[in-house]
Amino acid sequence: MCGRFNLIDSPEVQWLCESLGIGVTAVKTSADIAPGGRISIIHEKQGERRISEAIWWLFLDRDSLKPDYKYTSFNSRSDKLHQQKSISFKPYRESRCIIPASAFAEGLGDKQTYHKIELEDSAIAFGGLYQEYISKDTGESVYATSIITLPPLIPEWAKIHPKSTPLMLPFEDDELMGKWLDPAFNQVEEFDQLLTTRLSKSMRVTQIDRPSKWNPIADSYVIL
Repeated sequence: MCGRFNLIDSPEVQWLCESLGIGVTAVKTSADIAPGGRISIIHEKQGERRISEAIWWLFLDRDSLKPDYKYTSFNSRSDKLHQQKSISFKPYRESRCIIPASAFAEGLGDKQTYHKIELEDSAIAFGGLYQEYISKDTGESVYATSIITLPPLIPEWAKIHPKSTPLMLPFEDDELMGKWLDPAFNQVEEFDQLLTTRLSKSMRVTQIDRPSKWNPIADSYVIL
């Protein structure tokens, strides 16, 4: 994943929030979100679904509680989720979350070619992981999060981002989302179907000038 997305108040985002049983007014919207920024996550704690602010970087420095940039952790690769020494191993079993988004940006890798990706008539529910840190100074909780990434879509994805694609959850599936958000549900083999790269909804793709600007430079097209 290129490392940028946005979240804009819209009927599609409202539908996502309603489907998950949360209030849209608590969601932190932004026209441009980069790694290390503060975003909204949907998670469950003490049997209640919540929206919390989190830093988009799973591994924080434990003294400053700021992103530890020695380790790139705004994404968590799906092939690392079952490796016990991986930072994502425990959160995948105990602290999964949903990260709402309107669109995301992907780069080809040549530092010139970028695309904006949207789902047709739908917001995006990224499959995410989070960790809770406790401030030594205030005792307050600080959440850190990452987006799970899958192998790239083939063949359409080869000209967009050949390395990976983010996990996008079927948020309309109440039973599956209930299990995903339940911190006590650790039978993660039931999520194997989600970790298989596939296109479940049509995507609208638009070439843009820069990920931080989101300015379209070509006509959109749809991947079915």
